[in-house]
Amino acid sequence: MTPSRRGKPAQVRCWRLRPNLLRRRSHVVEAWLLLAAWILAVLAAVGTGAWTALAVERHVDALRAERHPVPAVLVEDAVRTVGTSDGSDSYRATVRWTAADGTKRTGLAHVDSDSMAGSTTQVWLDAGGRLVPTPVSSAQARLEGVVLAVWTAVGAGGAVLLVGRGMSWRLEQRRLDQWDAEWARVGPRWGHRTG
Repeated sequence: MTPSRRGKPAQVRCWRLRPNLLRRRSHVVEAWLLLAAWILAVLAAVGTGAWTALAVERHVDALRAERHPVPAVLVEDAVRTVGTSDGSDSYRATVRWTAADGTKRTGLAHVDSDSMAGSTTQVWLDAGGRLVPTPVSSAQARLEGVVLAVWTAVGAGGAVLLVGRGMSWRLEQRRLDQWDAEWARVGPRWGHRTG
């Protein structure tokens, strides 16, 4: 570090790569290691984030493809169940619909709060004809993909940086051990001259 105009030490960029009598080979290795760790962290973050977003999109598309809506008639009035995580109430009712083979089926489905017996609603079925939750909209799927992509990107990039920092710490410990060994060898010779 070199002094600045205000008396505080100024930061010297890339000091590990600059020629210096005190610089050791491990300083150069550490500089390249940290550069590689940052590059790999960015690549890992972008790669895992993009892969996660595509995986979520494919999963939601597959769910939408295997589910289909059918009209159903409420057998009973809507009944309030427990509140949901967003603070709104959930309502359910027994509904009846006609399956693809022509048979009448009944089941419990989520309905609007003002639904009365005899009114029609729309329910979603899977390929086996079982009631399933309504698939998420494309906007909800996009939001879910972005959130999961950001979390995986941060996790992957952070993991790479953590490994790089651990390797840098190990190099620093090795360097300190080498300095201790050299000082143990050279230090006693200096003691006689200063005493």
